[in-house]
Formats: sequence, C-alpha cells, structure tokens
Amino acid sequence: MDWPDFRAPRSTQDAVQTLRDVLERSATERVLLQCHGGVGRTGTAIAALALLDGLDEDPVRWVRSAYHPRAVETVFQRRWLRKVR
Repeated sequence: MDWPDFRAPRSTQDAVQTLRDVLERSATERVLLQCHGGVGRTGTAIAALALLDGLDEDPVRWVRSAYHPRAVETVFQRRWLRKVR
C-alpha cells in the first residue's frame, strides 16, 4: 500500500480495497498488518478495518483503547478515516 509515514494513503480507493481484502482474508487465515513504527499507519489501518467491519463508535477512541494509546498519530490520518465510512 502506498502510504507515506505520518500521512494518509495516497489512494483512498486502493487502500480501502486492500483493507477489505485483509478483512475478508482474516476470517479464515492469519494476516499481518504493520508499518515501521507500528503506531500511526498501523493504528489508522486497524481503525479503518474496524469501520469496514461495522464499528459504530469513534474509530480513533476505539483503536487507542483497544490497540495503542497513540494510534492514529496525525490529523491527516484522522481526516482520512472519515473517508472510509
């Protein structure tokens, strides 16, 4: 996925399709999702996966309580999550 550090994915369409594929695969197999630091992009991707799976609450609050307190590090990542819904 083309996703620069501290930013949002370059293509929302490509990123969402990739995350949908990850979500589908995770039903029957183990998947690994990670970025270099494991917080910003990884946390944002986890929040996006939760949204795609039907999360009704604030994805940033949810991922920070369920995964890492600093997940979704930047305003760019937070804004991008609004496009995922």
